[in-house]
Amino acid sequence: MNPDGKANERPGTHVGQPVLRLEDDRLLRGRARFADDVDLRGQLHMRIVRSPVAHGEIRSVDASAAEALPGVALVLRGKDVEELGTVPLEQIGYHEIFPDLEAFGHPLLAVDRVLYVGQPVAAVLAEDPYVAEDAADLVFVDYEPLPVVLDPVEALAPGAPELHPGKGNEGARFERRYGDIDAAFAAAAHRVSLELRMGRHTGMPMETRNIVVDYDRSRDHLSVWGVVHVHDTRRLMAAMLGMPLSSISTRPTDLGGNFGVRGGIFPEYVLAAFAARRIDRPVKWVEDRAEHLVATSHAREQVHRIEGAFDADGRLLGLRDEIWHNKGAFFRQAAPLITDITVGMVCGPYRVPAYDGRIHAVLTNKTPSGAYRAPGRYEATFARERLLDSAAAELGIDPVEIRRRNLLTEDDLPWEPGFEIVFEPVSYNSGDVLAHFEKALPAADLEGMRAEATELRAAGRVVGVGIGVLMDKAGLGLYETAAIEVDPTGRIRVMTGGSSVGQGIETVLAQIVADELTVDPGQIDVIHGDTDLIPDGVGSWSSRSTVIAGGAAINAARRTREKAFRIAAGLLEVAEGDLDLQGGSVVVRGVPDRRLTLAEIAAAWDGWTARLAGDEPGLGGRDVYLEEHMNYPYGVTVVQLEIDRRTGGATLRRFFTSCEAGRAINPLTTAGQVIGAAAQGIGGALFEELAYDEDGQPLATSFIDYLLPTATEVPPIELLVCEDAPTPDNPLRAKGIGEVGLIAVGAAIAAAVDDAVGVPGLVAKLPLSPADLLALVEPVRA
Repeated sequence: MNPDGKANERPGTHVGQPVLRLEDDRLLRGRARFADDVDLRGQLHMRIVRSPVAHGEIRSVDASAAEALPGVALVLRGKDVEELGTVPLEQIGYHEIFPDLEAFGHPLLAVDRVLYVGQPVAAVLAEDPYVAEDAADLVFVDYEPLPVVLDPVEALAPGAPELHPGKGNEGARFERRYGDIDAAFAAAAHRVSLELRMGRHTGMPMETRNIVVDYDRSRDHLSVWGVVHVHDTRRLMAAMLGMPLSSISTRPTDLGGNFGVRGGIFPEYVLAAFAARRIDRPVKWVEDRAEHLVATSHAREQVHRIEGAFDADGRLLGLRDEIWHNKGAFFRQAAPLITDITVGMVCGPYRVPAYDGRIHAVLTNKTPSGAYRAPGRYEATFARERLLDSAAAELGIDPVEIRRRNLLTEDDLPWEPGFEIVFEPVSYNSGDVLAHFEKALPAADLEGMRAEATELRAAGRVVGVGIGVLMDKAGLGLYETAAIEVDPTGRIRVMTGGSSVGQGIETVLAQIVADELTVDPGQIDVIHGDTDLIPDGVGSWSSRSTVIAGGAAINAARRTREKAFRIAAGLLEVAEGDLDLQGGSVVVRGVPDRRLTLAEIAAAWDGWTARLAGDEPGLGGRDVYLEEHMNYPYGVTVVQLEIDRRTGGATLRRFFTSCEAGRAINPLTTAGQVIGAAAQGIGGALFEELAYDEDGQPLATSFIDYLLPTATEVPPIELLVCEDAPTPDNPLRAKGIGEVGLIAVGAAIAAAVDDAVGVPGLVAKLPLSPADLLALVEPVRA
């Protein structure tokens, strides 16, 4: 369907069109089914007892009062599940580098020590959620407080409290080098160094984490609803519970957002499954928002000590960056992958002849951190772009010009610095970042923004303009699965290993398959999240759904088309080469009346007919799409920002962002992804922070304290999506653009604040609260 609600007139033209999202019909009409909508007869509700101290020994756990409360069915303590071990990290390849990696895994329930506020200590299961909550309040835990360490740099200093005895506080360290870095700095006309800090924040999906588990004792079988990465969760849950993989099935539900923070497997998921199996009753757990703020994966917090070597004209000769990545008390599944990505993406879209990067994955007494939209790239881009702004000021050249002199061009490609990110060699093989830069700046009206800011400053207002340039890595994960079935009624079912987390995957895959089979996307149903139908898959993360899941879908559609031709050739008694596919029908060329619809072919190839012909019944195809290389979208963000000199409040007067998409499968969903990401980038730069006091107590435990940008704070997003550099690495020629909209936002806002107060390189940390901005504006006020 087109945005006007009418069907496309010509088949085979759905890719590239702004097709309305197919999933929105049920979502907007209240017909979606989320995990909390799943209610099973006899289900119990689980409530987690969480640690109120950041670091302490557990002297005792007294659950007698909770167990005596009417309606309580079970209370689980750490000793009850200790034998299950910690949540496996299971990151292929990292265990060979870091053999002690699992020592930093998260226990299901604390046994003798707690390491952060919010750590699960006990689980209460009761007949309704209110009784479960009341009972959880009756569980008494006696703690002996221990010293805390919260800062990642301090955690590696001699004498710092050790969270994991005998292992130290550094869980992993990565070093990425190429070129002659010592020669680069020796030859430098200018050396610029900065220490920069990125604060802690995380994703706030509308739906928090939740899970429903049903147990069939007769088959020793678990059915699971509500998880995001279904295949990974199933595999790890089976390993922890000692069950065959075939004894766990995930069931599809709608998902109210993810952004990375709900991905993977969490202690609460395994506890719910363990309890259901132990007590032989269904179990439901729904996280409330207060729990989400202290127990769901946090993100971002890093310290960068970055240094650049420049020649006399401002061209980069080399970069050094030492990074401390605050991972919290335990490693989540995304660790140390995000740490690896961070140090690998520091150079971004620039021509850097030599690089020396080192990053420490540090354990502290904070909530464990994990993936959140553009993990590592938002942080690294902030550091690198701050360095370039400071260098431009020191050299006396325009921030635009220093970027112009250093951005990669088509002549530099392929750019292969000689190291890997997540075991995939870095290879930028399509595009021209400088050409895109030159295209984006006039589209943003940079000169107009700057002229207006100058006029407003002359009138006494505090207004500035900032830019940031980004490069993302997308399509991580190597493979994805897809299967297609054509029903005799004419409906087409596409089954994907990807996940629908709000990004529009159902629509995009329907468009891709519709073009291959020359039907309308409305005829296609996209199925995900059901491991009985889709036994293998990777899921949706790292902006991979369109590229990787789309690659599997297009290949499965082509196999379906080939099978349709083969069957139809026999039924119509013609050669396959004489057939075309038009409007969902196989047609004999030159004889348009001789045709069979795909539905008719599916109906004709039933079990008897197909088996007697030595073939599989039905019409369809399967594919496992392999992608050996990530793709690298890039873009530019430009903002004009005003600071209220009385309150420190920031207003984004203008906001422009661009990206190179390779090929936009659906311009409507592409725009939605970029705009939504931009809003989250604004939040991370100006509003959102998971702050702690000196004792490790979280200070943001509700939306009163954790501020989200609303429609009032997010300005209209001016957007430029280019399709100038299709990637050669996948059949769709597309780059993954689910995260590009936020990557350079923090850097651009920081630069705009510098410009507003007239002090280049002033901003050295994010987020910037009104109090921070008021302090920065004080010289202007004076």
